[in-house]
Amino acid sequence: MNVRRHLRRSRIGTTAVAGAAALGLITLSACGSSDAAGGSDGKLDVVTSFYPMQFLAEEIGGEHVAAQSLTKPGTEPHDLVISAKQTAQLTEADVVLYLAGVQPAVDASVKQAGVKHTVDAAKLTTLENHGDDGHGHGDEAEEEHGDEHADEGEDHGDVAGEGAVDPHVWLDPVKYAEVAKGVGKTLEKADPDHAADYKKNTDKLVKKLDALNTDFKTGLKDTETKTFITAHSAFGYLAERYGLDQEGIAGLDPESEPSPARMKDLQKVAKEDNVSTIFFETLASDKTAKTLADDTGLKTDVLDPLEGITDQSKGDDYFEVMRSNLTALKKALGAK
Repeated sequence: MNVRRHLRRSRIGTTAVAGAAALGLITLSACGSSDAAGGSDGKLDVVTSFYPMQFLAEEIGGEHVAAQSLTKPGTEPHDLVISAKQTAQLTEADVVLYLAGVQPAVDASVKQAGVKHTVDAAKLTTLENHGDDGHGHGDEAEEEHGDEHADEGEDHGDVAGEGAVDPHVWLDPVKYAEVAKGVGKTLEKADPDHAADYKKNTDKLVKKLDALNTDFKTGLKDTETKTFITAHSAFGYLAERYGLDQEGIAGLDPESEPSPARMKDLQKVAKEDNVSTIFFETLASDKTAKTLADDTGLKTDVLDPLEGITDQSKGDDYFEVMRSNLTALKKALGAK
């Protein structure tokens, strides 16, 4: 993610160069393949960056789309390194769907691929800057719908003094619905013969997301506390949407180590705001969260940032896991 760009600039640079070199070889044998919609099975070949984007492609594309993700189940998305095979998948895709700022290696490879129908989900809604507590607003990202190349538009890098631009828009059903609408329009343009089906599927998905938003709004309206502590600050949009206060142990970067001062501050927050639970996630280490829970005598539970579905996930898809998150939040916050 954007924070990680500064932490791992040297590794990312090496990855991007390697990806570009592999791309140069592959392009020679894949001339013009990205211009023709539809693979050998007649379906639209959609390559996505990670699970939240794959879910949109599958739900909206339905039977007309063959969607694949560059991030395998169980892989921490931020640590993804693009292979030559995956570079080939990108260059040969009919549509590429990704979210800039989450996976720097993907961002670099998408820019090199130059697929005609490329959509950056970060440009389909408004991005904000979220600090460790989920507050703060950044400049609005330019809203651009339709077919955009990955190298067009503004950079989603760090904003001085404000932390990093937060890309976790899929955890807010309202913003995820905005992204879904943009993805639907892209599929309609890439495959106009099935545009009516894509429109129908988009409308159906948006209605389900609207219902999910209502469930969260109702379930979290009246609680004993509004503060929750989580392993990393992935839930800024969700917190803001439903009037909650997020306190992240690790900030936006799930692998950054909190300072002793931060841990002490969180102990104080837990006591003053009547926090009962320290949340951790399935794809990242739970060591720091459990240490804080031990120090404060609090319980632990899972709040899933939905970056991937695994056997440990509390649900088989986006909606099931999000409703499991709602159940966990209601319990931790003392919903009435």
